[in-house]
Amino acid sequence: MPEWSFEELARMIDHMLLHPMLDDKELIRGMAFAVECNCASVCIKPCFVETAAKLLDGTGIKTGTVVGFPHGSVSTALKINEAKRAVDSGAEEIDMVVNIGRVRSGEWGFVRDEIAGVNACVSARGAQLKVTFETGFLCDAMIEQLCGVCNEISPAYIKTSTGFGFEKQESGEYVCTGATVPHLALMRRLARPEIKVEAAGTIDTLDALLAARKLGAARIATSGTEPILREALRRLEE
Repeated sequence: MPEWSFEELARMIDHMLLHPMLDDKELIRGMAFAVECNCASVCIKPCFVETAAKLLDGTGIKTGTVVGFPHGSVSTALKINEAKRAVDSGAEEIDMVVNIGRVRSGEWGFVRDEIAGVNACVSARGAQLKVTFETGFLCDAMIEQLCGVCNEISPAYIKTSTGFGFEKQESGEYVCTGATVPHLALMRRLARPEIKVEAAGTIDTLDALLAARKLGAARIATSGTEPILREALRRLEE
């Protein structure tokens, strides 16, 4: 028998509903699916937070949304305002994307102050912050430095990717690298134990979820929830 249950896997999943083409009916269907499977949370487009929070109230499924998404390039003041409005509208979890350009420039004072500012805003309102690194755009030294910054600030989670970090390959194709084994292992090793690690980006199969789980990921962010859980049921039946 597998060393996991359907319920355990479902409670690891943040069901992502962020694609710009999703209409309101699709968002509602997505939330209903997450409730049916008893996922950990739904990460919804910011414009839908208030509706989502009302629909998910009492279900045990958390309402999450994004700030500075997907490239983290907006001003710190705007990120803080986005976070405030989201939590005041009912969001319980905030996924903030770091300012990737400032991280790559080594402007660690700016990066530290921004994360601290958003974390203070979110935690003061009883919500949790997830700091998204976009690891595919960073070298190991930058990831190590970001882990150190987050260890000082203590957000609830550090997260690998947005799922929208596409890199151009030599072939000319754009690929999202997402959560890789080396990056997940590095983040889990360097982050303080109380800071949880979330694997996001390219976690679209059951095997990818189980690999991330083995590396210490506490949550998985994916839009591939349905095929992942369908495969989990199939293996359990076998």
